[in-house]
Amino acid sequence: MGTQGDNAMIEVPAGRVTLSDRRTERSWTVDVGPYGLSAVPVTQELYERVTGERPSTARGDRLPVEGVSWQDAVRFCNALSLREGLSPAYRDAQDAPEWDRTADGYRLPTEAEWEHACRSGTTEARYGPLDEIAWHRGNSGERLHEAGERRPNAWGLHDMLGNVWEWCWDLYDSEVYGSYRVLRGGGWFDEHWSCRASVRRRSHPTLRIDDVGFRLARTLPG
Repeated sequence: MGTQGDNAMIEVPAGRVTLSDRRTERSWTVDVGPYGLSAVPVTQELYERVTGERPSTARGDRLPVEGVSWQDAVRFCNALSLREGLSPAYRDAQDAPEWDRTADGYRLPTEAEWEHACRSGTTEARYGPLDEIAWHRGNSGERLHEAGERRPNAWGLHDMLGNVWEWCWDLYDSEVYGSYRVLRGGGWFDEHWSCRASVRRRSHPTLRIDDVGFRLARTLPG
């Protein structure tokens, strides 16, 4: 589905995933329908092609874009959707985005969709030996690497762990952290224990930092 190149989409099957939070010692189960998810994080080349901007600290066409906020990611999704003749997923993307769940355009994955896709049918903390699937502090040379260099998971998704943390749509905990959004996956500067399918991180939707990027999702028709 979708277009070729850096935003080529993998069809992820429906399923059920149990999420957990170490801080609150809470767990919850979510059923997810089928959806599309990009095989790699959004690259700098794609981001510049759509926005005319290249905000990242490290430079390289195939490097994941970083230094982008959650708000930047939402605006990018709408811009790419319009560019490809799709219905934008977000209303009022400049200020207080609302997700139009009927839209066929690009969007951020939900936290449950992200973890379901990362696990790719497994129940382990990782979908393979860490050094084979992820760039982390122990093997990255403390720098960003090109998207898609590490071995993908069983569903063909690369860099779900390591390289850059990825923004998700969800609020982390609105009662305690207000507008903070969920980050998943671990990054190139993180110790190995942060690069696990279940690890949750949070940050303000305006944060821009050099180990945070994002990945595209789409709702499938029907």
